[in-house]
Amino acid sequence: MTAGAVADMIVELDVPIRMNDGLELRADVFRPRTKGPVPVIMTLGPYGKGVPYQEGYAPQWKWLADKHPDMLPGSTRSFEAWETPDPEVWSKYGYAYVRVDSRGAGRSPGMLDLWSPRENKDYALAIDWAGTQYWSNGKVGLLGVSYYAINQWSAAALQPKHLAAIVPWEGCNDHYRELARHGGIMSNAFLDAWYPRQVIKLQHGNPDGPMDPRLNERATGPEALSEAELLANRKDLRDAIRENEYMHDYYRDRTPDFSKITVPVLSAANWGGAALHQRGNIEGYLQAASKQKWLEIHPGRHEEWFYLEYGLWLQKYFLDHFLKGEDNGWDKEPPVWLHIRRPFTEESELRKENEWPLARTEWTKIFLDCSSQELDRTAKTAPGQFSFEAMKETVTLMSPPLEEELEITGPLAAKLYVSSSTTDADLFLTFQAWSPEGEEVEYQGALDPHTPLGQGWLRASHRKLDPQHSLPYRPYHSHDERQPLEPGVIYELDIEIWPTCITLPAGYRFSLMISGQDFERPVAKTKNEAWVSRGSGPWLHTDETDRPPSIYGRTTTVHSGPETPSYLLLPIIPANSK
Repeated sequence: MTAGAVADMIVELDVPIRMNDGLELRADVFRPRTKGPVPVIMTLGPYGKGVPYQEGYAPQWKWLADKHPDMLPGSTRSFEAWETPDPEVWSKYGYAYVRVDSRGAGRSPGMLDLWSPRENKDYALAIDWAGTQYWSNGKVGLLGVSYYAINQWSAAALQPKHLAAIVPWEGCNDHYRELARHGGIMSNAFLDAWYPRQVIKLQHGNPDGPMDPRLNERATGPEALSEAELLANRKDLRDAIRENEYMHDYYRDRTPDFSKITVPVLSAANWGGAALHQRGNIEGYLQAASKQKWLEIHPGRHEEWFYLEYGLWLQKYFLDHFLKGEDNGWDKEPPVWLHIRRPFTEESELRKENEWPLARTEWTKIFLDCSSQELDRTAKTAPGQFSFEAMKETVTLMSPPLEEELEITGPLAAKLYVSSSTTDADLFLTFQAWSPEGEEVEYQGALDPHTPLGQGWLRASHRKLDPQHSLPYRPYHSHDERQPLEPGVIYELDIEIWPTCITLPAGYRFSLMISGQDFERPVAKTKNEAWVSRGSGPWLHTDETDRPPSIYGRTTTVHSGPETPSYLLLPIIPANSK
């Protein structure tokens, strides 16, 4: 169906793309009115290609438009959809844009099975379809946020012939460690809210689905399926995660083979993206086999920088080089771009680097003194300990005031010696910093308006390390068996804390909070437009079937001293090396 044009853009709606099993996915195609072929950008996902951003995600759109009224210059914003490129902007840039509803979602029929091998195969086939259209120059790039970034990694690993580059903008890829189970602990709260609100609502055949105003039909397709039929046509992500506590084929099937990702990559992460995307963007950059790959890390909210002038410039700069063949200097750019943060400002300084983590990092052990509940660079000569009731109490260990400015940029880790009154314990670690007046250094994070500097998690029975993949600054747990604790016995735990970046002035202090529950402030400082968040956004671990209080709500004890040297590992960047 052709929907006419906006300015010089041709719009075709509900275009069929036939898969190898005969099923037809449906896509909207936006392309410039030009005589010759053009490069293509593409997204594929379950959020409804015809659902306007302004209607389907009205609170999020209002936040973005109110804060950035001048974003997307030259666009009427009439074709905007959640977490995807603006078709008018990219048409003006000289690109065709293909927005595809994934199998079982929106206007595309079939079994809804998120991030499955079948969905990945569909994406690869759709890429090669786009690369062979008469209006295409044969080069396809992937560009999108979150879901539309996550599946880029897996599609690229299938090596479709016409894929020329990917830009996963805030998109995880390790479905066990980053999405389903942080440190082995089930991340249920986000999934329980997100799945019905943003996935089931848009399932193909949902008679209560939203309207597509351009088609004047339901965005979920012409079929009206019964609840029983809808249930039969989807595989529930939440059930699969609850049923699989350990690393299983379910997770492996949804995690890409990075050795097969060979196309150019621009991986854009968010400093405030702990608990979902940030780790995946960094690990994807490190592990991808691509000879041409770049890592960019920015601040701000989840979808924000994707649509701002800097984000559009960066995306175009990269894609023009690899999809249009422009000799614009991109290939000479350093591979790592970091936006360096300072306290109490949204402004950041772009600094380009040659590697991640930075080669000049001074990996510094900050030892816990559990008796005084302080942090110190000096190893403790006397034993100490503190205990807390795991689901009710927290303990914060504070550093002395800094004598000089300190930059902390990179991954963190903690080695803790822990005992429990039960057969297991969940550890929640939060890295924070404080002004001389005691005000916390925090930022607008990906989804929480007041995000701390760093977070990490580990279930003690999942403490087994994978020696092949573990690094001193990034412990890697195998999650393949349960190793229960003997009550009262001390165990050595290595805990990954996701990367951060902060430059602290002299007089500031940093701290490590240790708890057996999610980090949450007593009250929400600012109400997020979609939920009340108190520091961890929606990334909460509250399922009592996964965390029965009889096991995870009793007493946890942390030990320090010469035989149990608990410490926090910090990535300190020397002042004279910047």
